[in-house]
Amino acid sequence: MKKQTGIQHLLGIEGMQPAAIESLLDLGETYLERHRSGKKIKKILKNRTQINLFFEDSTRTRTSFELAGKRLGADVINMSTSTSSIKKGETLIDTAMTLNAMRPSALVIRHGSSGAAELLAQKVGCAVINAGDGRHEHPTQALLDALTIRRRKGRIARLIVAICGDIAHSRVARSNIHLLNAMGALVRVVAPPTLLPDSIDRMGVEVHHDMEAGLKDADVVMMLRLQTERMGGSFVPSTPEYYHFYGLDAAKLAHADPDALIMHPGPMNRGVEIDSAIADAPRSAIQEQVETGVAIRMACLDALCRDLPDMGDD
Repeated sequence: MKKQTGIQHLLGIEGMQPAAIESLLDLGETYLERHRSGKKIKKILKNRTQINLFFEDSTRTRTSFELAGKRLGADVINMSTSTSSIKKGETLIDTAMTLNAMRPSALVIRHGSSGAAELLAQKVGCAVINAGDGRHEHPTQALLDALTIRRRKGRIARLIVAICGDIAHSRVARSNIHLLNAMGALVRVVAPPTLLPDSIDRMGVEVHHDMEAGLKDADVVMMLRLQTERMGGSFVPSTPEYYHFYGLDAAKLAHADPDALIMHPGPMNRGVEIDSAIADAPRSAIQEQVETGVAIRMACLDALCRDLPDMGDD
């Protein structure tokens, strides 16, 4: 079942063709403009069901997927794993088969294990969207970041993008690296050696351990949250020391381009990853990223579910 983007599921950015990425960005742009202008959005997912299955807490991602589905007219079901059969010992495959019997059009999953979304996609007959799986990928975050960059900078190709912080544990970083490389940006990662994955040399990025060198002339500075919940040991001496060397403040930002865009996927640890004055500055796109997230998730649901047959009467 081929969709307008050439994909049946959205499990990751790695391997996606630039044309497919561009198609989703263009569709997201359309939805963002329509929402801002107050124009009516066609209920293209009327009589279709979207199930949000979140094994990890994420207020902004779950809420934006819920808003996206409802704006397109879908019946949206949010499943709480804290009260479901999963807590009673049911496996992910059992859950997939149960949900599949409900004949949803789309299943949005967030899970702590890398590969969970792909496993689910093998067991169900609907579109699966990965809302974050372990340290693997978070594709819709990378797409919304890309659309935010494109709207602010007018392009992605040839921009210098510095991704700073906890690269090792960040699925956001992985998805952004794949997308930005595919779209022709120059990607730098800036982090202490303890927060870089072993595979970083194979990811097509410049590696820096010093913020001054890593931010030099950067067009976009993307800060990352310290993923303390995924750390099995001590990766930084202390948060004050981390902020001293790797937190974004005015002195470090001065090495970037004067018009550098400031980004953070959220939630932010102010005073750890970024100074509050920088996070709230006019150059910051952090709040815009949240708004763009709804539009991009609408685009993904549209692209994957538009051509499915109706499951009810108009």
